Amino acid sequence: MSAPKILVIPGSLRSKSYNIRLAAVATKELTLAEADVTRISLADYPLPVYDADLAANSGPPANAVKLKQLVAAHRGIFIASPEYNASMTPLLKNTIDWISVVREPGEVQLAVFQNRAFAIGGASPGRSGALNSLLTLRQVLSIGCRAFVVPEQVAIPNAEQAFDDRDELVDARAAGQLKTVLKKLVDYARMFGG
Repeated sequence: MSAPKILVIPGSLRSKSYNIRLAAVATKELTLAEADVTRISLADYPLPVYDADLAANSGPPANAVKLKQLVAAHRGIFIASPEYNASMTPLLKNTIDWISVVREPGEVQLAVFQNRAFAIGGASPGRSGALNSLLTLRQVLSIGCRAFVVPEQVAIPNAEQAFDDRDELVDARAAGQLKTVLKKLVDYARMFGG
């Protein structure tokens, strides 16, 4: 059986982001689970603020097309989502909005979100562990984009103490939750991959 292709996306650009660290841990775990993993930084795909007029007049930006193609090339996507003001980051929402309007001729709306699995996790300095962000992200993906989102998720509180100096999760419970979420993602990605 071939290794499922999994895309890992941290929803932050901040150099010391806890969610970039979470994405790094997820990448290691997915590699150990024998997935074919691609981790990206959204810093490499800058996008303007979503504007329907811009999309209608000029078409989607080249980076939106590249991101859509990356999503389409993978059967599983893990998103590490920070929490800003009890929601997902504007960066992540803007990225999803742009990807959602990129279409090939004859392609149905939101087709890129179908036939693949999304899994979500987040780390936050607060006690909720980015839980509000995950609720918002789940709603955007499952309702707005009609994507399948793995029911399990991982929310890591007190993120400033959550990682050791090797960027591993300190708390065994959080590490176990992440492994469960990623195992489910790999299983669903295999299923969607045929």
